[in-house]
Amino acid sequence: MISRMDTSRFISDRARGIDASGIRRVFELAAKLEDPINLSIGQPDFDVPDAIKDAACDAIHQGNNRYTQTQGTPQLRAAITARLAQEFPTTLGRGGPSKLDAGTGLLVTSGVSGALVLSLLATVGPGDEVVIPDPYFVMYKHLVTLAGATAVYVDTYPDFAVTAERLEPVLNERTKLVLFNTPSNPTGVVASQQVCKDVVELCEQRGVLLISDEIYDEFCYEKAQVDGETWCPSPLHESPNALLLRGYSKTYGMTGWRLGYAAGPAAIIEQMTKLQQYSFVCAPSMVQAAGAMALGVDMSQHVSAYERKRDRVVERLSPHYKLTTPGGAFYAFPEVPPSLGLSATQFVEKAIEKSLLIIPGNVFSQRDTHFRLSYACDDAMLERGLDVLVQLAGG
Repeated sequence: MISRMDTSRFISDRARGIDASGIRRVFELAAKLEDPINLSIGQPDFDVPDAIKDAACDAIHQGNNRYTQTQGTPQLRAAITARLAQEFPTTLGRGGPSKLDAGTGLLVTSGVSGALVLSLLATVGPGDEVVIPDPYFVMYKHLVTLAGATAVYVDTYPDFAVTAERLEPVLNERTKLVLFNTPSNPTGVVASQQVCKDVVELCEQRGVLLISDEIYDEFCYEKAQVDGETWCPSPLHESPNALLLRGYSKTYGMTGWRLGYAAGPAAIIEQMTKLQQYSFVCAPSMVQAAGAMALGVDMSQHVSAYERKRDRVVERLSPHYKLTTPGGAFYAFPEVPPSLGLSATQFVEKAIEKSLLIIPGNVFSQRDTHFRLSYACDDAMLERGLDVLVQLAGG
């Protein structure tokens, strides 16, 4: 019988360079608590609307269970194209009312996470630098490592605004791209349209690609007037040269369905499509069928409900914590009161002792001074969590 060998020597430096997610460790703790107050998970508490479920089930029963074209089904691509042409008529939609500009490509992906993987693998490698505003979505720095590039962090404390003035000093000849996330995870901050314009101008002047991660675009409580219409601010209103990443997970509660898309410069989308062909192959076929009709489903009641939850978080916590009011998404990123003398990790440990699950700031940042809470939960659980946080702050 062959004995078991030490297989750890087969692990690549690439894999060793990526740490396990601190969020996952909190999930493991949650499984050990009898009645946790879970304000840790970035997942909507509402279910997928029945019409979208029915569309997916119909697609399965109709035999739409095979591979699709790598770039996505014609039906879904047409629906996304019409949506983008309406929202970005002066940049992406210059091809007509329901057409994209000839220089714009579109790729349906396996979630925005899949789009992030493909976009970084297609654009950066060893020797390149990727600018990441701090705090950041937990996946960013690890995907940069996976792509072989180097992450360069830009401190955005205390207001978390990703301004051109903050970005400009770190740009150099090695800078390949800037990762831009609005509305933001973990802070909930929404970039103003002026900030978007300034960042676009800086990137274009310096020859840097801007990737705009807008997975929370529907959960935007601070919209802007652009070309006479009301939209969530986006760099794509200013330039067709940015790469837009959006998805279905947050808006429609489809987190497990894995559906997203990337739109932007055709040359980059072409390379991402080639990489998808040899990796993800295509997004799930039945989910694409559901995604085509989901864009017509009204989710405004859920968005309004989350805005009310946001208001409640600000109302309860602002007297006790330094808190930048979230303008979108469904997170808040309060500072641990300095008077407590605790790091965010230590503070989270205290919270767990009271069955409250939140995420320490060092999961999202080079600092460990803040913590993230998610208000994507029912109102009763949110109130329980806010009670514990007020109590921990000495209120």
